[in-house]
Amino acid sequence: MDFQFDETQTEVTALTAGVLGKDREPADTWRALADAGLLALALPAELGGDGLGVAEVALVLTELGRVASPTPALATLAFGVLPVTALGGPDQRAALLPPVAAGDSVLTAALHEPSAPFTTRPATAAESAGDWRLSGVKVGVPFAAEATRILTPASLPGGTGVFLVDPRADGVTLTPTRTSCGTPDYTMTLDSVTVTDADLLNGHGPGESIATLHRFALAGSVAFGDGLLAGALALTTKHVGEREQFGRPLAAFQAVAQQIADVYVASRTVQLAARSAVWRLGAGLDADAELDIAAYWLAEEAPGALAVCHHLHGGIGVDETYPLHRFSSAVKDLGRTLGGASHRLAAVGELVAG
Repeated sequence: MDFQFDETQTEVTALTAGVLGKDREPADTWRALADAGLLALALPAELGGDGLGVAEVALVLTELGRVASPTPALATLAFGVLPVTALGGPDQRAALLPPVAAGDSVLTAALHEPSAPFTTRPATAAESAGDWRLSGVKVGVPFAAEATRILTPASLPGGTGVFLVDPRADGVTLTPTRTSCGTPDYTMTLDSVTVTDADLLNGHGPGESIATLHRFALAGSVAFGDGLLAGALALTTKHVGEREQFGRPLAAFQAVAQQIADVYVASRTVQLAARSAVWRLGAGLDADAELDIAAYWLAEEAPGALAVCHHLHGGIGVDETYPLHRFSSAVKDLGRTLGGASHRLAAVGELVAG
């Protein structure tokens, strides 16, 4: 069953697609998104935004995924803007969100620790000594050096919380790590970094801030992954429909038709799961199960689907001047962001066991 998007969502999708020029540089795309007002969708009206939410942001991320755009949109919007809007106080929102809407700054989040993706009990600890002192290690932090602030989960005396960490603060060390698609990624080491109560996001109370951050991060990730699969499918469908062998289009051969059909099924399954999860989260309903299921399907199905797309392209599929590699590289990085298929399956298993 297809979800029927309302008029606002249709406009958001059309506007996003309209600013994504062919082969546009990431910086130019980021500026175009800002100029079109798409980075301000989730900002409160008093800050010059549209007062919209995760559903509309997800549509922007899906359209960016359709062209495998390497902008910091996923990190900034899903890992940063949505959690800050939900959890931040008036001063925090006013300081951080308008520069993002203008395209002048980037936000991100440190979701993972070594061997512990999306951890809810961070080894990173905040000790109170007048101000807070943060110590620990975070891995796979996208756009950390480029960010104004990094949303950083930590364990507190008696609970957990999310701090806004300045990547240029004393005691913060950023070590670049490789990604498949070449976008910036870092390991962040915190050595007694000073933060204050003004840097703590606690809008939903102790312990709930991390859960809220994770929900938005998963929703944004599955929406972006939905776009990646759809874009790779469209590229491959066009190729097998136009490329001829023995005087016939490749799509006319039964084996090719069966394989592209499998990719279609994978894409539509991820799309349905992602839209269901995003819709529930945006409607204020319990979306944890749907988010876990969507993340699992994406992490499990997308890599195999992209491998089929490469196979159906033949030699063109391994040509770095052809755009397919952008989709497969982004899918690999997104799978790592989600924690991998085994981690996502374990999360689904906990739902069943519970």
